[in-house]
Amino acid sequence: MGHPCHQTAHLIDGTIRGVNCGGIGLIITYFVNMNLKFTAVFRRFPEGYAAFVEELPGANTQGATLEEARANLLEAVSMVLEANRQMAEEELQGHEVIREPLALGPA
Repeated sequence: MGHPCHQTAHLIDGTIRGVNCGGIGLIITYFVNMNLKFTAVFRRFPEGYAAFVEELPGANTQGATLEEARANLLEAVSMVLEANRQMAEEELQGHEVIREPLALGPA
């Protein structure tokens, strides 16, 4: 579980909503529609496919078929991003931080 003051903020009509945690800063989770593009790499082996994302260390998996490897890779990316969020939150707990959305334009 996150910090007791941690609340989710939503972008509503361009407004960000959050909570001030009495001296430890503003902790906000943003939900922003971003169209990020990553490079999925699939390598064929006799047993099936190995898969990874070039831009995201740790996002790797395998599958008996290419379709299974694709589905597993989507799950691996989601798990890596969530694990990174949780580790950052734990490491920064009790510290004054500012979190803001980072939108990447087309590559």
